[in-house]
Amino acid sequence: MNVSRGPALLVTTTAVSLGAVLVAMNLYGAAADPPSSGVAVRVDQVGYARGETKRAYIMGPSAALKGARFKVVDAEDKVVTAGRLGPFTGHWNAKYPSVRTVDLSSLNTPGTYRIVLTGTASGRSPAFQVADARELLTPLVRDNIRFLQAQRDGADVLPGALKHGPSHLADEDATVYTDPDYDEEGNELLDERLTPTGDQVDVSGGWFDAGDFLKFTGTTSYSTAELLPAQRDLPDMKELSAEATHGLDWLDKLWDEDSETLYAQVGIGAGNDAVRTDHDVWRLPEADDRLDVSPGDPDYTIKHRPVFRANDPGEAITPSLAGRVAAAFALAAQRVADTDPGEAREWLEKAASVYDLADTDPDEPLVTAFPAAFYPEDSWQDDLEFAGAELALAARKLGDDRESGWTADSARWARAYLDSDVKGTLDVADVSALAHSDLITALDGARSNGVGAADLYRDLRRQVEEGVDRAGHDPFGAGAVYDDFDAVPHTFGLVATARLYARATGDNRYAAFAGQQRGWALGANPWGTSFVIGAGEVYPHCPEHQLANLRGSHDGKGAILRGAVVNGPNAASKLGELNGFPTMKKCTAAPPSGAWTDFDGKGARYVDDVGAWQTVEPSLDFTTTALLAFTLTAQSDGR
Repeated sequence: MNVSRGPALLVTTTAVSLGAVLVAMNLYGAAADPPSSGVAVRVDQVGYARGETKRAYIMGPSAALKGARFKVVDAEDKVVTAGRLGPFTGHWNAKYPSVRTVDLSSLNTPGTYRIVLTGTASGRSPAFQVADARELLTPLVRDNIRFLQAQRDGADVLPGALKHGPSHLADEDATVYTDPDYDEEGNELLDERLTPTGDQVDVSGGWFDAGDFLKFTGTTSYSTAELLPAQRDLPDMKELSAEATHGLDWLDKLWDEDSETLYAQVGIGAGNDAVRTDHDVWRLPEADDRLDVSPGDPDYTIKHRPVFRANDPGEAITPSLAGRVAAAFALAAQRVADTDPGEAREWLEKAASVYDLADTDPDEPLVTAFPAAFYPEDSWQDDLEFAGAELALAARKLGDDRESGWTADSARWARAYLDSDVKGTLDVADVSALAHSDLITALDGARSNGVGAADLYRDLRRQVEEGVDRAGHDPFGAGAVYDDFDAVPHTFGLVATARLYARATGDNRYAAFAGQQRGWALGANPWGTSFVIGAGEVYPHCPEHQLANLRGSHDGKGAILRGAVVNGPNAASKLGELNGFPTMKKCTAAPPSGAWTDFDGKGARYVDDVGAWQTVEPSLDFTTTALLAFTLTAQSDGR
């Protein structure tokens, strides 16, 4: 299975203990009535699609839940349905030892509702909607796009709630350096100074990767390759098209056709006393351009950000990067094949050139970023399968006679992936779900290199079934591991994969599971919070994000980083220390009642604090995975 991103995208030497910061006021207000009987109601706070299985959860003492009943009230407080609690699903923690369900599946009349507990328990849920899938989820896609717009770097920034000025204009003439050397953990740069190669390159634009201002080819190509399929489903959403184009434009700069060089990264996040880095300062992005620095100054690499290569000129490229970039370029060719065949052929040739340089016998571990611990990865056959499938489909649209060869290539890499021991599920380190779904189309019912549609269907089922199995043992039906990094993006990856499987096969056996996972990420979880900023009544107010912290609102109202998706719960052992900077505005938000620690369990913890990069740092790949999941669900009928 692929390894998730390593710890500490924002690690500083100024740490604040967890206990010292959990003292802030409740910033949520009365989103839901506090439970007088030690009982909490958890719902998907965005809502449920008409016709889908709908489940809410009640957590509390066994005695309180034994005689409890529920009623559902509409916006006028009129009772629309009522009943007994469903079965016991498991123990959560000492304070909330019993978890029971509420089945809302019969509720299909559009409207806004709440659950109210009666009998031996009292409590009231946050509001939730019932609506058609498209009406319910398309606004979330638009919010995700707002996050991408806020992440724009360079001169082409957009006005918005969290506006910032043009930033990192020095990236237009950036210096390329040789690969930096790090200690084994990737925490310290061992080189006394970075060594320039003598090359300069324009790498301006693109998106910030996360709460910091670094830019990575790996995450940008992954995210762009998710936006383009989403755009196929939502062709009239101009802002989605614009962000897909923005990602492609930057990737195009990162590929130097003349020297056959792919650049992997802009900026550096781990340095030493002589090389200060992006993770050593807390500021607005445009502040970097105002620095008065000369070569040799420790802050020189903050204004004049270093660029690192994925390959020496003309040499083999790390296959995971080559595959994802080639797939994004080939998807770009497909996008314009009908309207501008000339441009489409240009994108196709770029994709083919990158693909042809992929290292098919790479050293391990794969290096996709510097230090490698930022984005560790141990699979790559899936990336080449993805590239081959998209090249084949682009060739089909353009009548290019290389279609059959690329289809066979994709099937060969699919076979290698299926036979490997590094199979994972959809996230930034595993794109097999995207690759399988489009290779099925490319194969068009045929078999190649020992692979046919049935083999790919089987592996898509394997990916979803891994989540189904975990959900069967979790009181809240969670399909992802939430005592490690990337719980929320893995959850959205499961939603997207279940939808891709249904679209490819017509088999809707995982529809209820997909809805359950979406609900978990949007509030039907032990902490009762949505992990998408701005979605629902309770959501992160204090993301570890420099722009949101310095320019945004800290009360969850007004200027927020709307649409950003955060990591969510993580292992309690990883939350011993939080980040802190002298320029960071303090922000800690408590839940509507009690403290977040009341809801921690199973080794997992959640904190809504600006220093908690472990739980509330948003990122590019988190958000585009959610965007794809929302898009695919919006196109379904909820059944």
